[in-house]
Amino acid sequence: MSLILDSSVTIGWIYRAETTEAISNVFAKVIELGAWVPALWRLEVANVLEMGVRKGRADAAFRDATLADLARLPITIDPETDRQAWGATAKLAARHRLTLYDAAYLELARRRCLPLATLNLELRAAATAEDVLLLGLP
Repeated sequence: MSLILDSSVTIGWIYRAETTEAISNVFAKVIELGAWVPALWRLEVANVLEMGVRKGRADAAFRDATLADLARLPITIDPETDRQAWGATAKLAARHRLTLYDAAYLELARRRCLPLATLNLELRAAATAEDVLLLGLP
């Protein structure tokens, strides 16, 4: 079974100091089974990496190599993220007081009937309330 991968878990995997055994297990599943992400995932991940460069956390070579590594993973970008934004996603955001960005992951997990991998506590609470299966992350 595939899964929905959010940017918080992706960033935890990218920056090895933040990687836990649970995050490593998620990425082992991604490598084996693939993952789905909303269309905004690439922007979120690239933005965090770019801000890391600007703040001196990493250099441009690290950013570029990381994005190239991520591009090789079997991650599918959801083609319907934008079509759901003003409907199901907005309703989930309002119901659970989430950002629309976070609600996009929840909407995708619900629509695809796939477990969600996130470190975001508010998103985890909303997923639980929506009966979305969560992967075993803290």
